[in-house]
Amino acid sequence: MTDQAVDTSGPAGTTGTEGPDTVAPPRFFGRARELKELRADIERAGLDTMAGRRSGRARVLLIAGRPGSGRTALAEELSRRLLDTGDYPDGVLRARLGEPGGAPVPGERAARELLGRLDVAGPPGADEDELTEMVREALAVRRAVLLLDDAADAAQVDPLLPDNPDCLVVATAQGPLTGIPGVRPCTLGGLDAASAVQLLAREIGDVRVTVDPLTAETLAEECGGLPAALVMVAGLLADRPTASVADVTKQLRELPEDTELPTGARPLARAFRLVHDSLAPTPARILRLLALAPAGLADAHTASALAGCSVSAARTTLDDFVRLGLLRGDGAAEPQYEVPGCLAPMLRALLEERDRPAEIQLARARLLERTVRLLQSCRAVTDPEGSPSRRKLAGLPRSLRFPHPEAAADWLRRRRPALLASAAVAVEDGELDTLARRLVAALVRALAVHEGTEAAAPDLYGLHGLVLAVAERRELPRERAAALLNLADLDAGTGRTREALVRYRAALDAGRAAKDPYATGRAMESIGGAHAELGDYQRASDWYGRALAQRLTQGERADEARLYGRLGTVHTYAGRYGEALRNWRAAAAGYRRLGDLPAQARALSEIARVQEYAGRPQESLQTCREAVEWARRAEDVRLQAALELRLADTLDRLGDPAAAGLHRGAAERLLGEESVAYEIRSAATEN
Repeated sequence: MTDQAVDTSGPAGTTGTEGPDTVAPPRFFGRARELKELRADIERAGLDTMAGRRSGRARVLLIAGRPGSGRTALAEELSRRLLDTGDYPDGVLRARLGEPGGAPVPGERAARELLGRLDVAGPPGADEDELTEMVREALAVRRAVLLLDDAADAAQVDPLLPDNPDCLVVATAQGPLTGIPGVRPCTLGGLDAASAVQLLAREIGDVRVTVDPLTAETLAEECGGLPAALVMVAGLLADRPTASVADVTKQLRELPEDTELPTGARPLARAFRLVHDSLAPTPARILRLLALAPAGLADAHTASALAGCSVSAARTTLDDFVRLGLLRGDGAAEPQYEVPGCLAPMLRALLEERDRPAEIQLARARLLERTVRLLQSCRAVTDPEGSPSRRKLAGLPRSLRFPHPEAAADWLRRRRPALLASAAVAVEDGELDTLARRLVAALVRALAVHEGTEAAAPDLYGLHGLVLAVAERRELPRERAAALLNLADLDAGTGRTREALVRYRAALDAGRAAKDPYATGRAMESIGGAHAELGDYQRASDWYGRALAQRLTQGERADEARLYGRLGTVHTYAGRYGEALRNWRAAAAGYRRLGDLPAQARALSEIARVQEYAGRPQESLQTCREAVEWARRAEDVRLQAALELRLADTLDRLGDPAAAGLHRGAAERLLGEESVAYEIRSAATEN
């Protein structure tokens, strides 16, 4: 569980890479001894150095402590002070290794988080080993601090350790990281009495502490010196200016202890229960429902949907929770709030204890429905004015509309971790599959329109995997075929052609089971493309032929022409020029019937290429001239210029340099002063 103690770290640390020129950090209380030990441990000789050789890996510092002890805050403060020294000019990179509920974050996700902050693109579908290796390679040439927050064990940390002694790793965990050599944990208990009282005074004012300093010390002892507990109790006192420190101390002392918890965890649990029980029924219910916030991240819409209240009322309540130390806000104009990891398990336990399962399920459904509508709005705002989607958007409540595409893109970027987590949780839950499918579909469309499919490919890969999981669980062959095709396309795009081929075949089976002609035709064509990529032109032509036969029965002329072109391409690669010419001529005829002049010109250009390969240069010359004429009619200047250059090359080979020069001059005139060798792409590569 991530332990982000508000008292010692102030607002949540900046995501991404933090440089030494960031704003001054908030006041930090206590931990002077621990900071001194950690700084000394950086210089301490490791086992490799003692043996006479410099270590080839980064030094690892471990800060161990219970949830609420301020271990993350101490790690952040240490990192800030290290940046001030100038020894780590590449800043701080932070990755969270624990979910709010306590489960370990998958290594693949943690590695992608770090790669994103290093501005390195991780290929979609890559496994954990490949991604962690990319992290190590990127850090091998940097001098940075790597902060790994809330590690469950050494197996999470070890794959991310840079093979670079100029980097430093600061990890936080509940216990030792057995298996990583040379690591001595800096174990945290509670704050010392003076620092604890200073923290209380900061939150409630010096006067209320100085009038009864002994009671303030007693209150700190009742909180076990745990910063998270102190912040909550101080928030309660600040919210009740007429209450004395003695009153709150008495209330806290009278609360029964949960004997099932470890002794060290009981002060935090009692402080949380005291603050929760002090809330009015509606805010208390909203607080409990935040246990359902995906990835522990919430905004006003999240709380509004969960509780069924207005967005403005939800935002006011969330701001109140920040003042009480129950949440952390990011200070943005449209703030996002984080449930501290040390409180998340207690929130969930209290939710299950106080609220009925049917109410919890209804809150989940409301949250998913609200998220779907926001994502639909996020995508629709990019459509032209007057379009059906924009007219539909205008009918939504103002709180669900974005004023312009930039605002929608900013919301999507900030809420992205929560949105991805929401999709994963919805699919894993399995009880709201219809809403889950709508959520994933809306998220895919929003990411594609705002970021582009290539940039969003890693996230899209995971989302299509979620769709596949739902389709298989619900036995939906049509959706299964679509998910498999999307995943296979992403595999093919990153060079995993054999893996893509397996998925294309599975998609074909699913498409046949669903009696979906589009899915089966698309799968057969894609299988042909995969075989062509692998150099198996015989199988490629066979599968293209099957796909073509299906298109011919359905009268899909554009698809027919494209498939004739694909067949022409693989026959050309295989050296079967007669078959290639027949198919390219059929493609050209198909494009002519469709009135697609640029595609017809490209098909004629490919015919000329094949004729030249077949040793028929005069025919190639004539066909290329015909292609130039069609490109001129299509007013495709770049294509016309490219064909003029091809004519020039053919004439050179035929021994007519003067005519070749004329055609090169024509190409240069078409392109102005630019002389660009425009490569004609085969119609086989066009979709």
